[in-house]
Amino acid sequence: MSRLFRVRLMPFAGAVVLALLSACGSDDSPPPAQNAPLPQQPVSPPVVAANTSVAFMSDVHFHNVYGDFKNAQFPGIPTKDGKYATIRTMYAQLTSTRLFNENYFAFRAALDDAYAKGIRHIAFPGDYSDDAQPMNVDGIAEVLKEYQAKGMRFFLAPGNHDPNEPFDDMEAGKNDFLTKDGKEQKVYATSNAACVAKDPTVVCTDQLMEQGYDKLMTKLGEFGFNPNKADILWETPFSKYTANKYSYDEAVTQSAVSKREFEICLEGSGGAFKAAGEAKLGKPFTRCTSMVDSSYLVEPVKGLWLLSIDANVFIPNAKFDPANPKKFSGYDGAGNAGWNKVLTHKMFLVEWIKAVTARAKAEGKQLMAFSHYPTMDFYANQTDAMKGVFKSGAFQTARVPDAATSAGVAATGLRMHVGGHMHFNGTNDYADANGNYLVNVQSPSLAVYGAAYKIVTYKDLDTVDVQTVALSSVNRFNELFPYYQVENDYLKGSTLPADVAKRWDRTILDTRSYGDYTRQYFGELSRLRFMDEYWPCEMKEAATTLNGKQMLILSQLQSSVTLAQLKDNPGVLPITAACTAAGVVAGTPVSAAQLTADWADATAKADKLAAAAALKLDDFAKITPYDFYGDFHRTVYAGELALRDMGPERVSQYKVLMAAFPAAPTALVRIGDKPSDQNAVQVAFQSQFKQVFAIFKGLGSAKPSDRFTIDLKGKKVSNANSGALSFN
Repeated sequence: MSRLFRVRLMPFAGAVVLALLSACGSDDSPPPAQNAPLPQQPVSPPVVAANTSVAFMSDVHFHNVYGDFKNAQFPGIPTKDGKYATIRTMYAQLTSTRLFNENYFAFRAALDDAYAKGIRHIAFPGDYSDDAQPMNVDGIAEVLKEYQAKGMRFFLAPGNHDPNEPFDDMEAGKNDFLTKDGKEQKVYATSNAACVAKDPTVVCTDQLMEQGYDKLMTKLGEFGFNPNKADILWETPFSKYTANKYSYDEAVTQSAVSKREFEICLEGSGGAFKAAGEAKLGKPFTRCTSMVDSSYLVEPVKGLWLLSIDANVFIPNAKFDPANPKKFSGYDGAGNAGWNKVLTHKMFLVEWIKAVTARAKAEGKQLMAFSHYPTMDFYANQTDAMKGVFKSGAFQTARVPDAATSAGVAATGLRMHVGGHMHFNGTNDYADANGNYLVNVQSPSLAVYGAAYKIVTYKDLDTVDVQTVALSSVNRFNELFPYYQVENDYLKGSTLPADVAKRWDRTILDTRSYGDYTRQYFGELSRLRFMDEYWPCEMKEAATTLNGKQMLILSQLQSSVTLAQLKDNPGVLPITAACTAAGVVAGTPVSAAQLTADWADATAKADKLAAAAALKLDDFAKITPYDFYGDFHRTVYAGELALRDMGPERVSQYKVLMAAFPAAPTALVRIGDKPSDQNAVQVAFQSQFKQVFAIFKGLGSAKPSDRFTIDLKGKKVSNANSGALSFN
């Protein structure tokens, strides 16, 4: 078998492992047994660095807002200081799960804040670029070099946006760059079909191609992918050092992309794991090819180990061409694969992580592992409930790791992992019967609501402090607002249906801080996208129509008036039968007028519930529909940070709503996939929103995610923020 696909474990695991490897002397050496005893060797007393705090900044999605397209046809929007703004439209931002433009300023603010706090080591759990375009990768490299000159060190892990594909995509591009007239401009790479056809409406430049591993690791090598002379240790899963002794010169040689390849097949891991996989499958693996893995372990200061894990898994698909294995379209994207596929398709990586964690324990190192993908349920264990309530595929639940995956990662001995990908702020943990304990810390994105970064510090070898630093104030965050105003004016003045559909609320341009801006951005994202994409019709109607007071009353309503009868008494509550299917009337219906009296009775009950919580029913009306569904989605993303933003009164009101529903709501009758219009008016709301509020409560009552302490020995996560709000 070629050396290309050989799985090697770092020799620092001990003399026993070295002896086993050298005794085999073959490139077909099997991986070490999963439960092999750890080698015994004398170790020095743990040496702890004076400052080993590390800032984790995930999903920066850096877009160079003053980049250069290198195309005179469209240089961007001319600015007063002679630059050009190469930015995406506000509409594009308000319908995306990440901002494209303002995170440019948020990124600098985060770096400045970390530097002011004395933090000199910054780790990036993936998606540090927009989509690995040269304009944006070169831009972030320039920023990192600027701060590197001040004494900071940076350590990258790849995400599914960097790279988007394992190999260069010369056909990529974006449809929605903003022009000086407030319109959209398409900008594509030169091999895009529109560029090949010389479409005059398209700007063509390879600044918008999407780079693969080779270019990214070459351009960004100094930010962790390659060794630094100052490092005490640097290695990859494939490293092999002479005489069991680290050497910088050898590390440089080992860092070459060509020496960091492994075999991947459609069905699973190749290389040393292929034969066992084929035997288990009962047939040969297919579509096997070589792929780059950018993982590395580095000790930048004595006692601190940073384990950057490349958890991207690009699996060959039906378009894979063995004659042209570097064609980007021959691979599925990595976004939904994550750790579920790492365990099946990058088994060499799992074995290396086992060796690293064993060595870290033996040598008393402060191990901080990070990758782009979560290692366990990131919805506060609400995933199954969300699948049962919302539309199929809503909230990207396909990206949630399986329970078996969490168990598999924990079995490596890894105790703490920082992930990103979902743009969420959250924490979860997993313990098994064998004593393994793993905490997954979700580092939020800088480009969404709840923008923040994490500071991770070992207090001792079994106790970790995690601090979440929210970016509420960002200098220059509104620098591009005048250009968005032109866009808003254009959309309002246009009568083209496509433009009318893209109109957005310009009051977002009146926000006074980055925190307020991202909060309203998420409200618009909810209105323009999430409500249609995630919520079934009847649930969307209720969520976008009812305020908090009406919801509380409706939770108490007991009426025999049906949805079909609402048209005969429309002034009581603002929902309709528009999302229903016509059913057969059963028995003798009550008068639609009865709803008025039933509503009055429910109002009296709701008033008592509010009063019991020292609240006023009328104040619940302050929770507008826009507030409610925005708060729900903000809590999905920001967890504890969202509750802090809501404030104590709003949190108390939601707690009343969460406890208000009947213990056993009447079952909803459906005709096909629609509710029957013969359901009583309260049935759909009570049966569905009881579950919605239960999910809401779970999301807002999860493991601490703002300031907390991880007790790795005691296997628990404790809140270190005495003022934290919760729905419990």
